[in-house]
Amino acid sequence: MEPLLIPVVFLAVAAAFLLSASAGFGGSLILVPTLALVLGTKSGVAMAALLLAANNLVKVFAYRATLPFRKAAIVIVLVAAGAFLGAKLLVSAPERAVALAVIASFAAAFLAETFDLTRWRRAGSPLLAFASGATSGFSGTSGPLKGLAVRGLDLDRLHLVGALSLVSLVGDVTKTAVWTDAALLTGGDYLVALMCVPLMFIATFLGRRFNTRIGERGYTGLFWTVMVGYTGRLLAGL
Repeated sequence: MEPLLIPVVFLAVAAAFLLSASAGFGGSLILVPTLALVLGTKSGVAMAALLLAANNLVKVFAYRATLPFRKAAIVIVLVAAGAFLGAKLLVSAPERAVALAVIASFAAAFLAETFDLTRWRRAGSPLLAFASGATSGFSGTSGPLKGLAVRGLDLDRLHLVGALSLVSLVGDVTKTAVWTDAALLTGGDYLVALMCVPLMFIATFLGRRFNTRIGERGYTGLFWTVMVGYTGRLLAGL
């Protein structure tokens, strides 16, 4: 990595961790494109997964009082299965087809949210969970699908962030294990992640403080802002 790019990377890491801790997800929205630009696509996606996995450990600790293990169990299992499959396939699926599918899912979920179609959101949650893991495995990010899968569990704000943190942790750890085995991640990458630990703690607890202050309505706005950001990124790549 070029020395001049190191401050840019650390700034992106800090911003990604802060957003992720505030909304429960969204870190890959910043981290994946930044690291892919600096390190190359495959290495950037793999490095982002490692950093986000480490950060999600800190998030799970920060939200340990509101982790809905039982309600989120099926989503966690399906995300892990999808992430394993997607990480193995990596870039074999057509990016355009994936982007269109994710955008269609986002539009459907936004309508379900707008018209309060709770039953349909709950029924679609397992399918979205598996698709979330698979998409994340070969593109590095599954923000919209993951957000929709967990949103379908109908949790309050803090438990929603806790569930998103758990789901993100499982998905990123699964991908990291697969890509370490495939030599996409090395000891040097783990050393960089270790160097970022202080940033993780600072950004996570700042994000948690922000989350507790914005209220349910504010969090709903933040959630859909992140979702729109993911969708805009997908549209830009078409």
